[in-house]
Amino acid sequence: MARPAPSRRSRRISTSRRSSADRPTSRAGLAGAAVRWHGTPPTHLGFEALTAAELPHATTTRHCPTTPAAGAPFSVEARTALAIDGAVPAVAFARQVHGAAAVRATGGGSAGEGDVILTTLAGLPAAIVTADCLPVVLYDPGVRALALAHVGWRGTVGGTARAAVEALTALGAAPARMLAAIGPSIGPCCYEVDRAVLDPLRAAVGAVEPWITPRGDGRWLLDLWAVNEAELTRAGVDPGRIANARLCTACRPDLFHSYRKGSRGRLVTLARLPAAG
Repeated sequence: MARPAPSRRSRRISTSRRSSADRPTSRAGLAGAAVRWHGTPPTHLGFEALTAAELPHATTTRHCPTTPAAGAPFSVEARTALAIDGAVPAVAFARQVHGAAAVRATGGGSAGEGDVILTTLAGLPAAIVTADCLPVVLYDPGVRALALAHVGWRGTVGGTARAAVEALTALGAAPARMLAAIGPSIGPCCYEVDRAVLDPLRAAVGAVEPWITPRGDGRWLLDLWAVNEAELTRAGVDPGRIANARLCTACRPDLFHSYRKGSRGRLVTLARLPAAG
């Protein structure tokens, strides 16, 4: 995760098994944001941009023996990722329902039903779980406010990314000051959809042509990464402060759980506000 100092076990690894010639990319044409991998095999990763902002955070891989149940004790790997020594406080989580509601965590355990969990409490780990949907971390270091969002296609239609920005703004955060990170999730190379997804998405965000690639027979490849980057930007986040790992869960079953690839496991994205310096 984010805070641990780099070591011989922290390294970069290949982000895809496909060559650049046959792998579709986000329409933004950007390389994946810098991430740091931890463990052998890698148990979790963190964003260098969030680490530079001193935000302890991590997204687990399929190799991390993570929380067996909500609120259960964390593994050594997960504890290390959050740079917590000794006992780990209960993790705050939400009952995710593919919506756009935001809930505020004031302690460990369930914060209620929602797909955005936010906190202003230093030292309280918050978590979301994903298996193809986008895990989005938002952090304003100026007011020390943090949000994690679970964003699938329904959440994209419902405006979950924008809701996360708005919820933090209501706590005094400034969108232009926020750092955003999009973790491992299904990419435009693999996310095939039909009109049942495309029509409500078009109704919600307008023209979708920049983000789709026709596949024939009424199916398209959809770039949810780019759609949500645009949604964050529309909400006021500086595009230069949005880090997207561009790691496709469906492309890398050796590293990640993927619902579309038949995995029943989940990835956990965690973050906690550091203690005031």
